[in-house]
Amino acid sequence: MSDGDRLPGTVVSKPALGAMPTSAGERLLSLDFTRGVAVLGILFANIMGMGQPLATAYTWPGGFLNGHDGLADALWVAQFVLVDGKMRGLFTLLFGAGLILFTDRAKAKGGWIALSLVRLGWLLVFGLAHYYLLWRGDILALYALCGAVVLFAVNWSWVQQLAVGVAVYMAGVFYNTVVLAPLWAANETVRGRLPEFDGVAESTRAFVESQLDDGLREAAIAESGTWIDYVRHSAVEHTWEWWDTFLSSAPEATSLMLVGMALYRVGLFDGRLNRRAQVAWGWAGVIVGFLLTLPLGLWVYFGGFTYTGTVLAAYGPQGLTRLPMVLGLAALCAVWGMGATGWLGSRLSAAGRAAFTNYIGTSLVMLAVFQGWGLGLFGELSREGLYIVAIAGCVIMLLWSKPWLKRYRYGPLEWLWRCLTYRQAFPLRR
Repeated sequence: MSDGDRLPGTVVSKPALGAMPTSAGERLLSLDFTRGVAVLGILFANIMGMGQPLATAYTWPGGFLNGHDGLADALWVAQFVLVDGKMRGLFTLLFGAGLILFTDRAKAKGGWIALSLVRLGWLLVFGLAHYYLLWRGDILALYALCGAVVLFAVNWSWVQQLAVGVAVYMAGVFYNTVVLAPLWAANETVRGRLPEFDGVAESTRAFVESQLDDGLREAAIAESGTWIDYVRHSAVEHTWEWWDTFLSSAPEATSLMLVGMALYRVGLFDGRLNRRAQVAWGWAGVIVGFLLTLPLGLWVYFGGFTYTGTVLAAYGPQGLTRLPMVLGLAALCAVWGMGATGWLGSRLSAAGRAAFTNYIGTSLVMLAVFQGWGLGLFGELSREGLYIVAIAGCVIMLLWSKPWLKRYRYGPLEWLWRCLTYRQAFPLRR
């Protein structure tokens, strides 16, 4: 593809090797920019499970070791409406689009299925290392396994990808709601009145207590343990939790990957769609998603943040209410990313080019911030304090990514992943 016929929103640099992945030559600026927004935004959700017990505080304010005051409650609603599930959804859409981009390029060299599986296999290795060694909230293992599943849809038309993706997504939301709603009812509406549900309520109470106890053990390790103790806790107490995450999250992840494939095929990220129309329906999606999710967050707020109510809202109906916002954000970021300039725009794009390194690197930095052999802040900060740490993490990502990529072709982990995939040592320095 020459300069004269390249797609809008792309940048072309001199390729280093014919076998190089796309990032060494032609790049879609919109994907880089959108990925940068997602990797920064997802930190504001993840930080709750990094600085407080992951099993409880990530979703439920009652899981905070140091309490949750009125301002923090209001901030929970803001995060629930604007962040939770949205950044992860955006990241998943981009992963699906990236699969298409990779396989399209790999097909020209032949053996694209085997190459794709090798690439995803290494991602699984990175994900499991991330899970056991740094942080249990890993999504890379989930993406690797779901990516292998959706490879069968690479050659589908965008209409098929979109239709199946939306259908699977809706089925997953319906299933989660049907499973969680009776649990909420047993604990919040019929408890004490219908004896047959008392056993469910008691089981829920025991489960929550076990999760809170696990959080106290995590706090004890953070206070006086070593990194080896931290790793041992993940390996022994939460050995297969990553697999449970895969089983529960696979419908959403695979469906959004399919939708991301369809959006890439239809031209959302390369300027083939009408820009004004894309901006209009992008804002419409964000506004509709906001208006649908806000009442759900307020229901949890005024319901007193009960455990089952919070879990039902977060993992049930919110799956439906947030989807318009995820799609709207993807449309808007794609448009903005095509012309991303200036200090912030260029640095967001750079952070997106090094998103793999930024994602895992953030976990490493936060481990040092919260564990006792570092700053020892685990369980000490309020929700407000955790947001300040997240902002600092975002600033670090924005500051290092662009200077690094001026000297080097890839982020460190992006380079390693490519070398392992192609079994070839590609040049790193420009």
